[in-house]
Parts: sequence; C-alpha cells; structure tokens
Amino acid sequence: MRYFLLGLALLAPGAARAETIYVSNEKGNSISVIDGATLQVTATWPVGKRARGIMLSRDGKFLYLCASDDNAVQVIDRATGKVVADLPSGEDPEQFALSPDGRMLFAANERDAAVTAIDVMKRSVAFQVAVGVEPEGMAVSPDGRTVVSTSETDNAVHWIDIATERDVAQTAVGDRPRHAEFTADGKALWVSSEIGGMVQVIDTASRQVTGTIRFDIPGVFPDKIMPVGIRFTPDQKRAIVALGRADHVAIVDVATQKVLSYVPVGRRVWHSAIDATGRRAFSANGLSDNVSVIDIAHGTVIATIPVGRAPWGVAIAP
Repeated sequence: MRYFLLGLALLAPGAARAETIYVSNEKGNSISVIDGATLQVTATWPVGKRARGIMLSRDGKFLYLCASDDNAVQVIDRATGKVVADLPSGEDPEQFALSPDGRMLFAANERDAAVTAIDVMKRSVAFQVAVGVEPEGMAVSPDGRTVVSTSETDNAVHWIDIATERDVAQTAVGDRPRHAEFTADGKALWVSSEIGGMVQVIDTASRQVTGTIRFDIPGVFPDKIMPVGIRFTPDQKRAIVALGRADHVAIVDVATQKVLSYVPVGRRVWHSAIDATGRRAFSANGLSDNVSVIDIAHGTVIATIPVGRAPWGVAIAP
C-alpha cells in the first residue's frame, strides 16, 4: 500500500517536475504558458498571425514559432515572452524541424511547395528546395544528414540530402500525410496520414514502408479518425498519436506497432508533447480551446487546462 500511495503522489499534479508547457494558439495569435507543477496558465504572449508549429531551441533560451500568416518563423525570448526576430521562412510556414546542433532550421512552405533552410545564427536563408505540393510535416534525421518533408497533395515523403541541398528520393504514403517523426536511433520514420487514417513506419535505409498502424475506436466513425501529430516517449517505448476529429489520442507500443489504448481528450486534437519523465503527455485540442494532461501509464486524462483560441502545437521546457 505504501508503494501504491507513493506512485499516486508522483502522478499528482503538485508533485510534477517544474517544467513549463508552451501552447501555440492558431486563432488566438498567442502562446499560452502553463506551469507544469500547478497546471495553471501563468501568461499569454501575443505573437504573429496564425500561430502553429512550435519548438524549443537547443539551448533552451528561445522558442521558435511558425507565424504562418506573417510568413515567418518567429524567435521568442523565453525570459520575456517577446518576439526578438522573424526568420525568413518563405510563404505560409506550418511546421519546421531543427538540426541536431540547432544551427539550421527547415521550414515547410505550403504556398511555395518548397522547404526553406534557415541559418539560425545568421538569420538568413541558406538554401531552398522544391518539393511536393503542400509540404507540411518536417523532421531531421538524428545524424543531421537528412531532412524529410511530407507533401499533403502528392501523398509522399520527400527525402532531402542536406549536404547537396537536393531532393533525392520520394516514398509514397497514405492520403494527406501530416506529420513525420524519426525514432531516436534514426532507423525508422513514422508518418501520419490524416485522410488515410493510418500511421506508416518507413525503414530509413531502404526508404520503404515496412509497417502500417490503423486505428479502430469503438463508437467513433472511421472517417473521424484523422491521425496528425506523433510523439515518442523518452525511452522510445511508446508513441502518442493525435487522432484529430476522433477526439482521442492513441497510445502505441513502438516495438510491436500495436495500439495499447485510446484516450478520449478534447475536440480535434492536433498535436501533443511528452514531458521529460515520459509520464505525462499534453494534447492541444483545437476545437475545445483546451489542453488535456494525459497519464500515459494509465491511459487517462488527469487534468484539462483552458488555453487560447484553437490550440495547435505544444512544446515543453525544463
């Protein structure tokens, strides 16, 4: 009983790590700042128009944010909440990815049908590569050699060799691919297909699809199951897949590629982030204007946090 109560205490919000959660609000043109211990919003920062993709800089000092209608990736000082720079990202950036060393940022430009590589220190465009129509999902391989982009209209993953600045290969995937995520060892790439209703696992050596994960939620029509964001726990044993208008996230066993459980969250869950302990996930629920806090081990929501209008992305900082 003593160990059981200790476990409950560790899962309680008041015993959580002193992390900060940042949520981009697409229609609110803002970032909601959440205290990880109290699970309360402590600040709301005004940012550019149509705030979507959000990520922490490698040194932890800044946030990067896609201000899509401002055609910029904004650099936000975490200490002040102020926008300190607009990086030249090309038109309509939605998602981006950082190189492992944090020196290069790669933004998907939906209207340009291109990926823009930005030198973060110089705050200038390093190069641009034409890819498929409506690029969205972005990921950089752990070895820093390859950046991938998903093209929603072309239903393909484009593989860009960073050294040569060329689109060197394409992999056909399901309808309307939205997000791409490398495993930590770089051996696999997971890609969600929103209209296809599935996540596909691609072997990075062959660039071939080797596995397909489908979702079946009791009481939810199949056309509502629209996978978008994917995040892995720090130990790489679990994946959290946001299922869009199904209003659920799926917890998936990475090794077996089997769904372990479905967790009902807010409406139109878009993306999520996982804390450093791997115990909690935070999902951005775009149509209910809130964030669900998920106990991953138990597959339950332990708190719901009101945020700004149309939350889209989540980033967590220690």
